[in-house]
Amino acid sequence: MLSNTNKEIDEPPGNEKPPKKWLVAVLANIKDGGIALPSDVPADALADFDHIETIQAIQAAIETDGHKTVFIPADRSLPFALKEINPDICFNISEGLGGDAREAQVPALLEMLQIPYTGSRVLSNAISLNKTLTKRIWRDRGLPVAPFQEFIIGDESLRPELRFPLFVKPSREGTGMGVDLKAIVNSEADLRERVDYILKVYKQPALVETFLSGREFTVGLLGRWDSKKYSRHPEWYTEKHGYHVFPVLELDSSQSVTPGVYSQAAKSIDIGSEGAPGYQCPANVDADLARKLKNLGVKAHMAIKAIDVSRTDIRLNSEGEPFLIEINTLPGLTKGFSDLCLEATADGISYEDLILDILYLGASRWGMLEPRALPAVTK
Repeated sequence: MLSNTNKEIDEPPGNEKPPKKWLVAVLANIKDGGIALPSDVPADALADFDHIETIQAIQAAIETDGHKTVFIPADRSLPFALKEINPDICFNISEGLGGDAREAQVPALLEMLQIPYTGSRVLSNAISLNKTLTKRIWRDRGLPVAPFQEFIIGDESLRPELRFPLFVKPSREGTGMGVDLKAIVNSEADLRERVDYILKVYKQPALVETFLSGREFTVGLLGRWDSKKYSRHPEWYTEKHGYHVFPVLELDSSQSVTPGVYSQAAKSIDIGSEGAPGYQCPANVDADLARKLKNLGVKAHMAIKAIDVSRTDIRLNSEGEPFLIEINTLPGLTKGFSDLCLEATADGISYEDLILDILYLGASRWGMLEPRALPAVTK
């Protein structure tokens, strides 16, 4: 590849150069972006927005391969900024500005403007944010999900298959928003009180599901069926389905500020600090369980037609059986902190290589890269 000084250096065998260096716009919502919030929104309303340092780290990673970058806030001025800046491709980590499919807003805008971008497309981003719909799709595909029910008005009869303790959370949020120790309910009265809280504070349906008391894991992956043709590291990806599945990460909340619950408060504490969850990667599990967890991550990703990158959360029940919790098609990319980044580090993959592969996989979908010639498969 070319360095930032445009000096030719040695390349990995078989690596393909982009036909030119690009102007890459990093699109994101930032916590310190001066957004005026209404007085009636929850305290964690901006929990899944990014710090400017994360955007700067992504820009620096992209620029290591010679590209130019610009940060464009994904606010209401985004359509005008895109027209003015005219980027070659957008590295999208934007969360959207409200609504029941907010993570699909920017991909939909980019599709309409025919601007290339990274990560999953419109429908997958809309589905993944809707945890109830995601679970319905997984259930219909025969994937393991705990019994669940969505409460829309709050006085619905509890389905007989749901037994206490139950877990209650907003149906369309991420980053542990609306999740704390009170999310676990042990009686009808507690259930009704928590559902009412979610409906009023988060202004969306409440998802109620059987509480899974076992260990919690998350499984990240990169790729798609033709990853080997476009990745800077084709050796990462399998011949079978084209994915690279990272080592399983265990999230140990037993000593966190919310024991047993991977809450928004726990997620916001620096790794290793008092009250933070434990993060072990690779997780200390036997080979059979690790295989099951990775296979579930791939199947969960494929079931909602996610593309290029995702991270799936899985929890065990009291018998040690794994159940899918939710999937994030826009996983956090904070260097040294976000789950996907921790998994990549444990896998020996640098932050720069992680970011660049997400970029190049996205670019290849828009014809910005020539496919690599692969060796013929012998039978």
